[in-house]
Amino acid sequence: MSAAAAYTPGLTVSANTTVVKTRRLPLKGSVLVEAGQSVAPDTVVARAELPGIMQMMRVAANLGVEPQDVPATLTVAIGDDVTKGQVIAQTKGIFGLFRSDCHATTTGTVEIISPVSGNVGIREAPTPVEVAAYIPGTIREVMPGEGVVVEARGAFVQGIFGVGGERRAPLLTAVSGPDKPLTPEAITPEMAGRVLVGGANVSGAALRRAAEVGVAGIIVGGIVDTDLVDYLGYDIGVAITGHEKIPLTLILTEGFGTIAMAKRTFELLAEREGREASFSGATQIRAGVIRPEVIVADTAVAATPPLPVESGAGEGGSALTPGAPIRIIREPYFGLLATVAGLPPELTRIDSGAEVRVLEARLADGRTVTVPRANVERIADQ
Repeated sequence: MSAAAAYTPGLTVSANTTVVKTRRLPLKGSVLVEAGQSVAPDTVVARAELPGIMQMMRVAANLGVEPQDVPATLTVAIGDDVTKGQVIAQTKGIFGLFRSDCHATTTGTVEIISPVSGNVGIREAPTPVEVAAYIPGTIREVMPGEGVVVEARGAFVQGIFGVGGERRAPLLTAVSGPDKPLTPEAITPEMAGRVLVGGANVSGAALRRAAEVGVAGIIVGGIVDTDLVDYLGYDIGVAITGHEKIPLTLILTEGFGTIAMAKRTFELLAEREGREASFSGATQIRAGVIRPEVIVADTAVAATPPLPVESGAGEGGSALTPGAPIRIIREPYFGLLATVAGLPPELTRIDSGAEVRVLEARLADGRTVTVPRANVERIADQ
């Protein structure tokens, strides 16, 4: 590869492609579907049970007896189900008088009776853990005890950064064009339960307004980082997201700042207004990269390879040449736009100690910084 040409992966945006999602339990459980079965987004495909918390009842101390005398006071045995407040142990007293009782402080199953400590352990009910299909499609593969692989066909849009977990909602175009900001005034109560397609920016005030009316999600070109911090209430790290306790999911397609959404992306989403989308803001920019995504499945159409998108290369990548516009996708310049100022051919040692190929990037404020080529993605000339 010449010094003046390098290739870098970018974001995928396709109107019609094959989407494959792995749906895996966090612990061993049961798979509830079979290979070849059709599923809806809310179909539970796998289920497991997280063991309940063990609560220890200090029976000996409560009754004022020796630990070895506890078994004789019990009114329950190992394996018995008990309810909160139920008498589980009782002394006989004197002539039936002055009896002492020990009551269960939780509901569950008796699992431990210890004559050494004088304690009784009650295991609370397990917490069910369920994994849904997330997208409408077909079960392509079953992983026994773990989960499934779901396959669908339809539109697929990757973003560069997001916050908030998986959700499903109909798409609604909220602005007139990809360069228009999403303002609080544009958000109305009728938008509740929708995922809004914005343009160049969403403000912190608009995010709060959207949460107030019950919007499920927002897809927009960019956001000023201080607005995001203001909405979340804390400074968020960009290494991994998706578990924030917020009422909506936010997906940025371009980066931080006020950046028009790529025209092709905006039109693709706008054309599918009213159709249900599966979307997630989960982002991971280190090993095992995870991109925020929007999926509008349509099993009635045949799949085709993803096409290049204005805001990034397709699967095949895009050439880097001097002057080419790029976006930096790693700290400390995450989300900033730049142009390629130079492509040194030699390997360069970076802070981690690794020797990698780098490029010189000229930022919008005029600074020139050196970053690994793997830390950028090519964007198209506007």
